[in-house]
Amino acid sequence: MQLKHLIHWRSTLVLLALIVLILMPLGASGYVLGVLTVAFYLAVYAMSWDLLFGYAGEVNFGPTFLVGLGAYGAGLSNSVFSIPVWPSVAIGTFLALVGGLVLAGPALRLRGPYFGLVTLVAVILLEKMIGLFSSYTGGEIGLTIMDVLTISNVGNFYYALGFMVIAAIALRTVARSSIGLILEASGQDPVATEALGFNVTKYKLFAFALSALFSGMAGALMVFYLGSASPGTVVTVFVTIQIIIATIVGGRRTILGPILGAIFLIVAGEVLRPLGQLSNAVVALIALLLLLFAPNGFAGLFARSGGRA
Repeated sequence: MQLKHLIHWRSTLVLLALIVLILMPLGASGYVLGVLTVAFYLAVYAMSWDLLFGYAGEVNFGPTFLVGLGAYGAGLSNSVFSIPVWPSVAIGTFLALVGGLVLAGPALRLRGPYFGLVTLVAVILLEKMIGLFSSYTGGEIGLTIMDVLTISNVGNFYYALGFMVIAAIALRTVARSSIGLILEASGQDPVATEALGFNVTKYKLFAFALSALFSGMAGALMVFYLGSASPGTVVTVFVTIQIIIATIVGGRRTILGPILGAIFLIVAGEVLRPLGQLSNAVVALIALLLLLFAPNGFAGLFARSGGRA
């Protein structure tokens, strides 16, 4: 009875938060909507990463490899080949999915820190490729995109919010299904899970593919929101750190927790922007304190410790 009451209370809270976000454009400025739009895309990155790390137990240090493939795949399709926005988004997403599968195939055969190292090397290689083909990619300066999703702040806000909600529903459904249970089991004890007859590599490959799908699509949409693509916005290790912190602070193995973590990171960064370079240190300190006093993250405040969100 207590568990049913807890689930009902949490569902009501999520619904109220969604209603507030839907109504946000009625009273918020364009600046606030812009900040939240970026936060929503970061939330999709973090939720996708959480499926692989939180459930499958694989430490992926290269989520921006997938984001970058989606972003540059879409951006180059539009700027170089003059392909319209939505087909370009599809191309970027497909490229991220294929690149993710190519990377995951051999990487998932490795155990321990080696998987993380392979994914990190993939990010470094992508950065080098962007610099090597700077005549097309724009290098460090960035790639300017011909088209955008919309010039409306409200329109961009709803695009990002809608996509985040769709991603959250899809990823949460998988996480709470039998696939999610097998991923959890394989993350905790892959040998025992294999002994029960489950192909651990196959399930982890599926999780990586789903993570690549949403990460790549978010990267592609983000490019058409910003109007440009650069290593500093979609590929750099700093973005990887943001994704990891958003997931841990929001609540690992919850899918929905990373939404809270992403909004916290982006909003806190904007509020503290007057501090200049010190702002990143303050945000990191706040995140550290949250981890010390709320080890299960924001989502842990609304769920029992160790429970499945």
